[in-house]
Amino acid sequence: MQFNHQKRYLVVTAYYKEDRSFLERCIRSVREQTMATDHLLVADGFAQDWVQRAGLRHIQLDQSHNDYGNTPRGIGALLAISERYDGFCFCDADNWFEPNHIASCLQTAADAEQDCDYVVARRYLRRPDETIIPINDEPIESHVDTNCFFFLPGSYHLVHLFANMPQELSSIGDRVFYNALRRQKLNMAVVHEPTVNYHCLWKPVYQAIGEIPPLEGKPSIDNSSIQYWISNLNPRQKELLSRRTGLSFG
Repeated sequence: MQFNHQKRYLVVTAYYKEDRSFLERCIRSVREQTMATDHLLVADGFAQDWVQRAGLRHIQLDQSHNDYGNTPRGIGALLAISERYDGFCFCDADNWFEPNHIASCLQTAADAEQDCDYVVARRYLRRPDETIIPINDEPIESHVDTNCFFFLPGSYHLVHLFANMPQELSSIGDRVFYNALRRQKLNMAVVHEPTVNYHCLWKPVYQAIGEIPPLEGKPSIDNSSIQYWISNLNPRQKELLSRRTGLSFG
């Protein structure tokens, strides 16, 4: 199949205080895509000057929004739409793509039986030394990581939910978004081979395979505070929350 090379694709990278080496790895992985791809970096309050000097497109927000990157992702997504990109995706600063990621997503969409609204890529869970963690990822039916979405125009009307989501839900933002996306019953296609590399620091992943988590390892997210917050909303607040998330909290 021959792709129309006039079409334009974008990767949006939200970053905060990540190490420069992580950002450089992410940037390099976008530059090395087999399909020509633009790259937009959005600094969430802590811009690194070298990014601007490197000639990269760089948006610098003047403060952090403490929402796990949802605000900078949302801004990048809306720019991708307003600037008429034909497809876009997210690659967080500490993650990176295989060289065929964009091409694989586009090929998967083209091979779909129905008009494809968005593509879901698969990922490798990687240790800090970049080796692959030998564990099965969560099934796509229950979870898709933010870095694994590839948005096509049929799903553009929903990406505003990243920026619209209340801060209280941001720690589970990808799960909230995916649930809202699935409620719309759009046409999804799935890439069979992993093309996303996910820098994994979740302690339960290492414990599940009998390994000691890295020193900077993170515990599982405690959802009890989220549930408590929702339970204390009044009916009007729940109605507004439903509008802002695309879910039902009535």
